[in-house]
Amino acid sequence: MPLDLKALVRSIPDYPKKGILFRDITTLIEDPAGFRESVERIAEAHRGLGITHVAGIEARGFIFGAGVAIALGVGFVPIRKRGKLPGKTLGQNYALEYGVDTIEVHADVLSSVHKVLLVDDLIATGGTALAAIALLRRTGAVAEHAAFVIDLFDLGGADKLRAEGVEVYKLIDFEGH
Repeated sequence: MPLDLKALVRSIPDYPKKGILFRDITTLIEDPAGFRESVERIAEAHRGLGITHVAGIEARGFIFGAGVAIALGVGFVPIRKRGKLPGKTLGQNYALEYGVDTIEVHADVLSSVHKVLLVDDLIATGGTALAAIALLRRTGAVAEHAAFVIDLFDLGGADKLRAEGVEVYKLIDFEGH
């Protein structure tokens, strides 16, 4: 019988500011069976799709993405904040509540022969995930699949990805706050 992964996620009220109910996945990854099952479920849902690489968004997407890449037997591509990758990079801006930020990927790792699964711990409004998909597509890679441990479904991020032709897989639904 599958584990109740939702029960392994700790909810912390008023973090990082009053009115926010923070969904803390550290309690899930600290549980060996829960962490393993999370990675295995995501990998199993994407077997047979021709995935050649898993891309993980800094920082918690690295945790789950690397495990999924190992489980699928494919390479892992880090999507990092601006200035964190050595060598030539491609960047993609995305809007924040009060400004703009940039994520980057190595410019020479992906091309049109690659099919990438985007992985992150959580999707809320979808801004970072949409920027990551756009960035991956700019490399020429096929980026039509994304997986998240948590979907804060009422914030609409997964729907925005679907509108861009991305199939979205998630393990757990929570209301967003």
